Amino acid sequence: MKRCKGLAKRRVRSITPQECAGYIEQAFDTPRQRQKARLILSGVFATAVKRGWCNANPVARVEAPRVEEQPVPILSPQEIEQITTTAETYQSGSCTAAVGMMLYAGIRPHEVARLTWEQVDLQERAIYILPRHSKTGGARRVTIHKPLLRILRAHKREDGERICPANWLHHWRELRRAAGWDSPAHRWPQDALRHTFASYHLSHFRSYAELQLEIGHRDATLLRTRYVDQRGVRNARAFWEYRGQFAA
Repeated sequence: MKRCKGLAKRRVRSITPQECAGYIEQAFDTPRQRQKARLILSGVFATAVKRGWCNANPVARVEAPRVEEQPVPILSPQEIEQITTTAETYQSGSCTAAVGMMLYAGIRPHEVARLTWEQVDLQERAIYILPRHSKTGGARRVTIHKPLLRILRAHKREDGERICPANWLHHWRELRRAAGWDSPAHRWPQDALRHTFASYHLSHFRSYAELQLEIGHRDATLLRTRYVDQRGVRNARAFWEYRGQFAA
């Protein structure tokens, strides 16, 4: 509505499929953004139909943008070392557990921000993501592997405390900058730690089904087309045995 002048004042029953396509094109820049926008706008009109505000969903007649999936780059062994060692020194290590969970368990930044230590069971070696905390609304049990177990034992706090420090997303950006990322010449790839986890997990454990459960996907389609980049994996065994020095 901010980008499409006049949209906020339109009656939903007067908006045509052609206008919906134009609004999506005007407000969003990439095919993936437009694909997601179409889904959201369709949901808005579906609700309007149920409530009697319009007779049909015009977005149903808007062609979905075609998205060609491109593998997301993963971190190199040197970059993995840089982000983990920086986490240990940044703000007295207050972000180390969160970084460890993103890298060695594939937990999303917004999911880890909602976690408390009560959801971490070091004895069972499991992290429990609650439905209200996950991106997709589904609960999942995430395995704590050896390198993450060492990190969590070293930084364990009381059950009621959050995993992340206050103002977490700000600290996460600053930590990346301290590690040499987010400059114009060295941009941080979105979800880099999650994609690194997925690629190293598949390379070492050799199971799409197991990875799908760990990462919280309904099926393995996205893992096969976008998440997993085996070309960047170097010495997967060393990744899962990490003790402070990751030799490629």
